[in-house]
Amino acid sequence: MTTTHDVGVIGGDGTGPEVVAEAMKVMRAAADRFGFAVRPHEFPLGGDHYLRTGELVPDAMFSEIKRLPATLLGAVGTPEVKPGILEKGVLLYLRFELDLYINLRPVKLYPGVPCPLREVHSDGIDFVVVRENTEGLYVGAGGFHKKGTPDEVAVQESINTRKGVDRTLRYAFEATRSRGKKKQLTLCGKTNVLTFAWDLWQRAFDEMGDAKYPDIRREYNHVDAITLYFVERPHTFDVIVTDNMFGDIITDLAAIIQGGLGVASGGNINPEGTAIFEPIGGSAPPWKGTGGINPIAAIGAMKMMLDHLGETEAGEAVERAMIRTIQTDMTGQAAGQMGITTTQVGDRVRDHLLAEGRA
Repeated sequence: MTTTHDVGVIGGDGTGPEVVAEAMKVMRAAADRFGFAVRPHEFPLGGDHYLRTGELVPDAMFSEIKRLPATLLGAVGTPEVKPGILEKGVLLYLRFELDLYINLRPVKLYPGVPCPLREVHSDGIDFVVVRENTEGLYVGAGGFHKKGTPDEVAVQESINTRKGVDRTLRYAFEATRSRGKKKQLTLCGKTNVLTFAWDLWQRAFDEMGDAKYPDIRREYNHVDAITLYFVERPHTFDVIVTDNMFGDIITDLAAIIQGGLGVASGGNINPEGTAIFEPIGGSAPPWKGTGGINPIAAIGAMKMMLDHLGETEAGEAVERAMIRTIQTDMTGQAAGQMGITTTQVGDRVRDHLLAEGRA
């Protein structure tokens, strides 16, 4: 009996629908090759929907997204809508209401992708950042006092719960074990200055490691040191775990050392519920309709979705087809520098995927 995967699809704004179309093209090819079926459920969320209806995430759409095992998201954000409305009303709303408490960012430098670092260790760049995704500064706790006056005070509080820290650490320890690489987990924090939150993180990290994960080697780095080490010796990392704000910052640096936003993918995951996978580069409105945007990151996000759905063999084959396309068909990864169009990149990945199956 053929397995059918019901998946959500949110094209979103700007170039989002274009890159998602290529990712779904490749996913359908993977389904054909590996003997499963895909049933997409499309949701017109984003700027156009908001401007047309005044709605951000209607209840009916939210309920359907919640019941699906995974959704592929292109991008949200358009110049026609004031910054913050869509980001908070769609992205953060889904993240918090679906309790997508893990942000997962694989950082892998593929063969053929140029890295801005002058020298890359022969072992290459291949690590994962596990970011707590629903607490910290992003909770929005705080407020103003005497706003608009010379005595104005603005307070933004970072909220860290033992439950939130523990479940993030547990996911990170398990990811380190299942990767089977260096079996090394690095806690990225700021224990020397942010003494309350990071005392909690450090204690929980050590207690959990001692009690349940003695096979995992533990390290600690200050966040400022991590940024230095990403440039100096990125090949030495395996899995990094950190809080919401620090994770947001260091994964952008990680994106450029893996070759740029054109190849960087991520997932927002509730391990007990649903997940949303996306390229991290944003909607890129100037490139809309030009055929110059790179869909590799969206295809990589779809590969993560296949892994999440249990189709790991198909996911591995998609990744090999991506690498083959990068090495043989593309001249670069930046927008407008690929040497072929958005659609042609998707075609090449699909063709390499299917050709391998016939070999």
